[in-house]
Amino acid sequence: TSQLMEMMVGSYVLWLALASCILTLASTEQQDPSTAKAKCEKACRPEEECRFLNGTWDCLCRQDLNSSDVHGLQPKLDCGAKEIKVSLDKCLLGGLGFGDKVIAYLRDGNCSSTMQRQDRNWMSVTSPTQARACGNILERNGTHAIYKNTFSLVNAFIIRDTILNINFQCAYPLDMKVSLQTALHPIVSSLNISVDGAGEFTVRMALFQDPNYTSPYEGAAVVLAVESMLYVGAILERGDTSRFNLLLRNCYATPTKDKNDPVKYFIIRNSCPNQRDSTIHVEENGVSSESRFSVQMFMFAGNYDLVFLHCEIHLCDSLNEQCQPSCSRSHLRSKVVAINPAQVLDLGPITRKGAPSLGVTNGTPSTAGFLVAWPMLLLPVLLAGLF
Repeated sequence: TSQLMEMMVGSYVLWLALASCILTLASTEQQDPSTAKAKCEKACRPEEECRFLNGTWDCLCRQDLNSSDVHGLQPKLDCGAKEIKVSLDKCLLGGLGFGDKVIAYLRDGNCSSTMQRQDRNWMSVTSPTQARACGNILERNGTHAIYKNTFSLVNAFIIRDTILNINFQCAYPLDMKVSLQTALHPIVSSLNISVDGAGEFTVRMALFQDPNYTSPYEGAAVVLAVESMLYVGAILERGDTSRFNLLLRNCYATPTKDKNDPVKYFIIRNSCPNQRDSTIHVEENGVSSESRFSVQMFMFAGNYDLVFLHCEIHLCDSLNEQCQPSCSRSHLRSKVVAINPAQVLDLGPITRKGAPSLGVTNGTPSTAGFLVAWPMLLLPVLLAGLF
């Protein structure tokens, strides 16, 4: 019996020694930086270190990180087309004394609920790329649209300490799409189109003041002086815009808002510009997701005082169709195809500056105004018949 007891005691001592050796090795392995690096799947950032926590190796914030430089806390910005995301390094926040219960919000405090965790050690807040959304302030210059906001942090749900405020901004180069997005009340027309097997598309058409198509007209109507230029731009959005090109098939002006008005002055017909009108210039049509053209105001329906613009659009499959128009003389003489009203975008009214009041109601001229201008319709009728 005594021998048995001695054997059991000896085995217990050996087991304790073995367990102690294993724990020592494990502790050494955990503290060995070279071994730790091999355990983490990705390289840790300078603000992080590879540690073993809850059964796994991961890059965690350095425990010795202690920073008092608030100015070194630079946000990471993701200026997207639809949303703006601002992110802060949670490790640096911890070094500044912010704990796990830190609250982040934008100028509009209601956007604090949009807080997201990007990976383990980033704190992010997003806002739509829109003026006034989440308190965004929009400023525009000649080249860019700039969204400004403030990222605020507090260290607890009850605010007693100083709030940390970080100002940030996203600048977008002005183009036709950004200009419409940042305009207050652009004169724009929209149309949703379904393409079998290709999803939903949205086409928007607007009137612009400049040849760069960056200053859309705003308000309820456009008033133009005689001989001034009007710039018209259309954009294809959503869906597979890399495959489908936007093609303006027929664009024409009418003296009323009725797209089927028999009095039409064609600017683009069968996808080609009216070559009898030297003021018409098609910058882009059928080659991308955008189409643009310009025309002189007095050519609209024979210098008629009240004009409405209509464009029939087509989504051209660049993989299976020839999208860029071929505008030969024989093509120009061909008969106009039937216009599909379901694919027509309408804009207007466009009024000649200095024109007498025509008693416009819902964009339709009064009978008196129409009769006074009737002799002037002879010119567009003749031109429409020739072209």
